[in-house]
Amino acid sequence: MHEIAAVEQALRKAAPHRLVGVVEDALREHCDARRVELRLADYGLRTLQLVERTAGAAPAVPIHDSPQGRAFGSQEPYVTHDSDATRVHLPVTVRGDRLGVLSADLPPETDAGPLLPALGELCEALGHEILVAERDTDLYVLARRAARLTLAAEMQWQLLPGRACTRPEFALGAHLEPAYAIFGDNYDWSVSEGRLTLTVTNGMGEGIEAALLTNLAISALRNARRAGLGLADQAALADQAVYAQYRGATYVSVLLLSFDLATGEVEAVDAGSPRMWRMRGRSVESVTFDAQLPLGMFEETVYTTERFTVLPGDRLLFGSDGVYAAVSPGGESYGERALARALGGTRLLPPTHVPQAVLRELALYHGESPLEDDALVICLDWHGPVATVAV
Repeated sequence: MHEIAAVEQALRKAAPHRLVGVVEDALREHCDARRVELRLADYGLRTLQLVERTAGAAPAVPIHDSPQGRAFGSQEPYVTHDSDATRVHLPVTVRGDRLGVLSADLPPETDAGPLLPALGELCEALGHEILVAERDTDLYVLARRAARLTLAAEMQWQLLPGRACTRPEFALGAHLEPAYAIFGDNYDWSVSEGRLTLTVTNGMGEGIEAALLTNLAISALRNARRAGLGLADQAALADQAVYAQYRGATYVSVLLLSFDLATGEVEAVDAGSPRMWRMRGRSVESVTFDAQLPLGMFEETVYTTERFTVLPGDRLLFGSDGVYAAVSPGGESYGERALARALGGTRLLPPTHVPQAVLRELALYHGESPLEDDALVICLDWHGPVATVAV
C-alpha cells in the first residue's frame, strides 16, 4: 500500500454514502482484497453493526466475542489465517473515539504485517471522513442502531460530542444507559488551546420533556462558552435561559469543570446532582464541592467557582444520580461503597472501557429489576502537561 495519499483524496471526493466502496476499490487494487466490510459500534457498545449489505455477512457481531470485537477492544489490528483467506481486522478510531472496525479478506498467502501501518493510516482517514459524511447522510447513523431509538434518546445522542477523546494531557471515555432510551442525562466537552471544559448534566423529568430541557441547557452552556465567558458566567447564562423558559417549574443539575492543561489546576461549579470520585494511586475518594442551586430553579442565581488540582496519574470518575443513587436489593445505594470498589477494580482498564464496566457492575448490584433512572458515567485519566524540549 503505497497510495494512501491517493486513497485519502478519493475519500474526500466521494459521495458521503460511497466511502466503504472507495476503500474496497483501493484494497482490491493494491492488496487483492476479496471482501471488505465496515462495522460500526452500536449505541450500547454491545455489537458491531454492518454498514451496507455484504453478501454472506452477518448483520451484527458481538463486541465481546468476535475477531472484529477483539480489534475494537484492544485498538490493535487482529489478523487470522485459514485456507481461504488472511483476514485483517483494523480499528477505525478518531482522536480516541472508537467508531468501529474495518475488515478485509486477503489472499491466504498474504503476509499482512508489512501492510498494517498503511492500513492503519487508511482507517484513520476513513474515520475522519465518516464524521464529515454524517452531516449529509443517515447511512452511518442508521448502521449504529441495533434497535430503534426513542425520540428522547435520538435528541440526546445528537447533542453528544462523541464517546471518547484522547490528547497528550488526558484521555476520557463516557457511556450512557439505557443507550436506546435515555432522556435527561448528558455530557459535553471542548478542548481549546490550553484548556479542557467538561460538563456533566442531568435534566429533571422523563422522556421528551427531560430531553428538551437538557438540550436547552447544553445549548446555553455552549453559547456562553463560545462567547468567551468564564465558568461561573457560563452557569449563570444557562441558568437564566432555563428559568426564562420554565419559570422555576423544572431545572437542570450540572457539574462544570475547566482544566488548565499546562498546570492541572481545575475550576469547578457544582450546581446539582452529578458527582465526582478521584482515584490517586490505589486510594479512591469522593470529591465534594460547595453545593449550589441547579440551573433554572430561581431567577438570576449567582454562581461561584472552586479550585482543585489534578496530578499525573489521577483518574476521575463522574456519575449521574442514576448511578450513585441506585440501590441494591438490600437498600444500600451504589455510591456508598460499591462504586469505589468498581473504580478500584477497573484501574487497569483504559478510560474508554471503564464507564461500560462500571455500568455493568451497577446492573448486577441493582438486581433483576431495571434501573429507575438513566445512568451516565465518564472516566478521565490525567496524564499531565506535555514536556517541551528547549532549543
